[in-house]
Amino acid sequence: MTARILLVEDEELNRVLVRAVLARAEDPQVRDARLVEAGSLAAARDVLRHPDQVDVVLLDMNLPDGSGLDLATELATAQEKPKVIALTASVLPSDRAAALEAGCDGFLDKPYAAADLVTVIATHLPH
Repeated sequence: MTARILLVEDEELNRVLVRAVLARAEDPQVRDARLVEAGSLAAARDVLRHPDQVDVVLLDMNLPDGSGLDLATELATAQEKPKVIALTASVLPSDRAAALEAGCDGFLDKPYAAADLVTVIATHLPH
């Protein structure tokens, strides 16, 4: 089964970076994953109306229409909950704690190394 990743990121350059990292990943499950992109919380919610269609959400915390923490909290109570990995430029320990408390399964600071992104995705994909 092909893994499905939802990237919720408003910055085009960051989406390009994630696409490039996934395309070059050594892990075949990560490299061959189907990537769906959303540039806002509203677009992400549209995709997540069918949560069984997403295995991992890469979630930016600062989006034009709100905080990624709100979406993480919503997903934490869903029956078919995908794994959620917070991606944020904030490196404060309190922000990491807030993301994990909101229901995120992982946390990655921007800028991140490509290998770290691949590792955190691979760790959370179903096997």
